[in-house]
Amino acid sequence: METFGFGEPQALWLLVAPGALVGLWAWRLVRHIHDRRSFLRHRRVPIRERLPLFGGLLFWLCLIGALACTIVAIARPTASVALVRSAGADIVILQDGSASMRVRDVRGDRWQRSMQFLRTLGESLRWKEDRIALALFAHVAEPQIRLTKDPNTYFFFLDHLNRESPFRVEDDTTWDTNIELGLYWGMRLIEKDEQLHGGSPNAKVFVLVTDGQAWSGEVARSIRLARDREFPIFVVGVGTVRGGLIPEPARGTPGSPQLNPPQPMHSALDRESLGIIAAAGNGQYLELDREGDREIANRIINSARRRSGSAGMESTSRDLYWQFLFAAACLVGLGLLFVQERAELWLFALGTSGALFIVWTVTR
Repeated sequence: METFGFGEPQALWLLVAPGALVGLWAWRLVRHIHDRRSFLRHRRVPIRERLPLFGGLLFWLCLIGALACTIVAIARPTASVALVRSAGADIVILQDGSASMRVRDVRGDRWQRSMQFLRTLGESLRWKEDRIALALFAHVAEPQIRLTKDPNTYFFFLDHLNRESPFRVEDDTTWDTNIELGLYWGMRLIEKDEQLHGGSPNAKVFVLVTDGQAWSGEVARSIRLARDREFPIFVVGVGTVRGGLIPEPARGTPGSPQLNPPQPMHSALDRESLGIIAAAGNGQYLELDREGDREIANRIINSARRRSGSAGMESTSRDLYWQFLFAAACLVGLGLLFVQERAELWLFALGTSGALFIVWTVTR
């Protein structure tokens, strides 16, 4: 009863009416039992008569109970319920920003296609317990967002990155895909969060978005570190196996001819290598445009949430208004089974019509 309360307790004084009616009903029951005994004692018939113990009083008892439930419902009853709150997911996005991500073998180019998927991933999160971090990498890595619950921060960075990548094609460091360094900085983001805020019950997962073109670095070492800490790696491939040409950067003075123009480089999705990375990282390999973005995002998030622990108990208040109204309706229906006289049926019909009219007047 300590968890039970009322939003409008001043309405409970109306329970005096059903309380008085219960007393009157008990007095009528005593009178009925006395009359029943007297009747059976003086009446002589060839067969043994069976007279109901309560007569038609059960109908009125049900109506009194329905009235009491309605008054309690008006008082807005609430109950405090303790719920086990499950932890969320910490998703660390490792986005490839190398030169091969400028290939236009998908809608826009691979970089813009990746930003579109990352926006869908952010829209699929609950943002209450879930957190997200973002790091970009090519030959070097550039962490962008620490683990955060703020969707505004995440989508602000996506809007900025969709306009321009921080890795310019003119820079030599852009012409490499150092997946090992990307995974390393993903681990650093998690470790930094643990230093600042302590351990979190959220399940950690890496989401590696890349085409896998000409990747370098000791990826096996980073995968082993992630696997030792039970951080699965979901690899999201972007691009096609047919591939396309990487756009060449502008070199030299504008308008002057180049003596030895570089040969255009071809880039294709390295599906086989990315699948090996996902399998070694206890994750899954997923590919954009082979499955829907929403389906891929939900698969990653649901897998992470299944691995999450408990975030403790959470107390919440539950409104019991409709439950008491339903109980009143059930009692009225039950009372109909005990109607024995036509006058009682007419009283029931009039009372129900009046109650419905009052409810309609109040709620319209």
